[in-house]
Amino acid sequence: MPRFEYVARDSGGNRVSGAIDAGSVDAVAAQLSDRGVIPIEINQRAGQSGPGLRRRLGLDHPSRDDLVMFSRQMYTLTRAGVPLIRGLTQLAESTRNPVLADTIRAIIVDLESGRELSGALARYPRVFSPLYVAMTRVGEESGRLQEAFERLTRYLESERDTVRQIKQAVRYPAIVVIAIAIAIFILMTYVIPVFAEVFERFDAELPLMTRILIGVSNFFAAYWWAIVLAVGGAWYGLRAWRRTENGALRFDRWKLQAPIIGDILLRGTLSRFARAFSMAQRSGVPILQALNVTAAAVDNVWISRRVLAMRDGIEHGEALSRTAQRTGVFTPLVIQMIAVGEESGNLDDMVEEVADFYEREVEYDVRNLGTLVEPILTIGVAILVFILALGIFLPMWDLGAVQLGG
Repeated sequence: MPRFEYVARDSGGNRVSGAIDAGSVDAVAAQLSDRGVIPIEINQRAGQSGPGLRRRLGLDHPSRDDLVMFSRQMYTLTRAGVPLIRGLTQLAESTRNPVLADTIRAIIVDLESGRELSGALARYPRVFSPLYVAMTRVGEESGRLQEAFERLTRYLESERDTVRQIKQAVRYPAIVVIAIAIAIFILMTYVIPVFAEVFERFDAELPLMTRILIGVSNFFAAYWWAIVLAVGGAWYGLRAWRRTENGALRFDRWKLQAPIIGDILLRGTLSRFARAFSMAQRSGVPILQALNVTAAAVDNVWISRRVLAMRDGIEHGEALSRTAQRTGVFTPLVIQMIAVGEESGNLDDMVEEVADFYEREVEYDVRNLGTLVEPILTIGVAILVFILALGIFLPMWDLGAVQLGG
């Protein structure tokens, strides 16, 4: 939202100035009139004519670290009794992320127009999740807004750590596979053609493996641009397919079934669900609403569908443990812990134990991921070296033997 600087006079005739976020000059004038201030000059701040390239590409979207900092600062301000508008004004000036800063300024405008904080946050779903809005609404209605921001801070910190562990689990094998793919591309495009020229000079019959490698290399050398376009087109098509409802559902399910890392991703996702659901229950969010907002918080369409299926079961009078068992994603131990929580009336505590249980397993698996992946990668590299040895070095040895024999 553009930012306008103004010069005006208040009811006492004093000259005042400041800045306001609004959609147009007329909107700024209307806001000043509502405050009883007569505008003299209104100018749009330089560099605010539109979003920059980074913002249009989504690179300036607030990160989890930004939201953690915002939630912690809001907890501090509400605990100290600072008025919301004054506190948010200070946060808007100190926030480094431009998108979050503009969002805070827009929220200030909404609060000044009489909108409640949760309603203002709900207008920016790309920044504040449904769970964040629901927690804020419960804090407002119960008069414990500072507790809501404290729990949100702890939840976002835990979620950030879990996501980092999941990314760490995926990063190592992904980097190795990409490095191997690049090495194969370089060998096929630049290295093997050199050996092919050497073999042609001797005009000798080459082994089958060598002929296959040379044929593949010639294809790479002649149509490398088509390969790059095909890979780019496949990547673009995959992203477009993932944006469809069916594509997102299938891809998210495939991720959880992928060898080695799929189980880690599944437990990490279930940990996020359990942590969010426990926090919502502790804050007094009704169980059906808690399942709704946590379904949107897990960031996996397939798991989200299972959570919504649990909500449907509860609507029909079933127990949470029974609906969780029907999803087929929770272990028997976790289902038993949920059942104990229902029977004892400590469901939030037991679900939090479930989150801790999954987080410990994810942390352990990430630490030991190298011992699982390294043998597979070693075997893959060994097979690649073996193929290259048969295709390149074996004919060189044969040619050398022929020359020595001659």
